Amino acid sequence: MEDTVQGEFILRIGIMGGTFDPVHTGHLIIAQEVAWRLGLDQVLFMPAAHPPHKQHQQVTSERCRLEMVRLATEDNPLFEVETLELERGGLSYTANTLETLCERLGQPPQTLIYFIIGADAAADLLSWYRPERVLELTRLAVVDRPGYHLPLDKLQAGLPNVDLNERILQVEVPLIEIAANGIRTRVQQGAPIKYLVPPVIEEYIRREKLYSE
Repeated sequence: MEDTVQGEFILRIGIMGGTFDPVHTGHLIIAQEVAWRLGLDQVLFMPAAHPPHKQHQQVTSERCRLEMVRLATEDNPLFEVETLELERGGLSYTANTLETLCERLGQPPQTLIYFIIGADAAADLLSWYRPERVLELTRLAVVDRPGYHLPLDKLQAGLPNVDLNERILQVEVPLIEIAANGIRTRVQQGAPIKYLVPPVIEEYIRREKLYSE
């Protein structure tokens, strides 16, 4: 992008967070499409250490999830891997992560951060830890999820001091109905996952014997 603020270049960075257990084709398509539509300079794939909403769910080791993300993104110069949440450990709260990232990447308005999430996650924004701080530091790039509607009026009522029309961008992307839990189930059942994940991830899952038990 050629946008500037008082002569300074604006860096537009997308953040694609998640458990990535495993990373799949849907993640990659969404990241690429959002980057194109919003003119992002870079998309950071950031595996979570321990997502608060998955505290009681068994999650594959950090080593394996990180390696899968690296393998899946290495052929796209637009994509980078961010290990902040894995390095920090503990529960991964978006507000805390964004504060650290802004210190590292630069503050608005010279750096604009877009947090890429599905409409299902955005609909629960009021239950997030410090949602006002999240929206102060980033814009939410919300992509459609089948069966979910973003309740903007409800969210605005719960966040009266934030202009959600400015801080939430609904981005149209191809509807790819692929879910990580479905992939894990298919592996357990011996069903094919070809085309649901990149070939390099299919091979990694087979080699490491992930999800087979």
